[in-house]
Amino acid sequence: MRKLFLLCLFLAACNADETISAFVDPSATYTLRELDGEPWTSSGNITFPEAGTAAGQAPCNRFTAQQSAPYPWLELGPIATTRMLCPDMEQEQRFLEALASMSIAEVSGDALILSNDAGRQMVFQAAP
Repeated sequence: MRKLFLLCLFLAACNADETISAFVDPSATYTLRELDGEPWTSSGNITFPEAGTAAGQAPCNRFTAQQSAPYPWLELGPIATTRMLCPDMEQEQRFLEALASMSIAEVSGDALILSNDAGRQMVFQAAP
């Protein structure tokens, strides 16, 4: 009986979510405030609604992506989006290209900071 219990405990540990989803509030929406050190004046947000999944709204389109790297690393992809046109398509492209290039995540209070080794950074803040 003890061996069965230990096996179940081990298997449960192996299935634990180690992605960023386990380190953020799953009901929180993180709004982009800064991109590469500059204030972000367009819209854009990200959520982590369930284990291994990221979703959100770029300036024009909704997006979703799988995440597979254990926290604090971040690997989103592929990023799937809806395909609506809007006047803010340039910002849309900047947002999605930056998001796809992020490889490190840091959760600090209500802030979510995504960055990469090239020095790029996205600073998000959870909505109150």
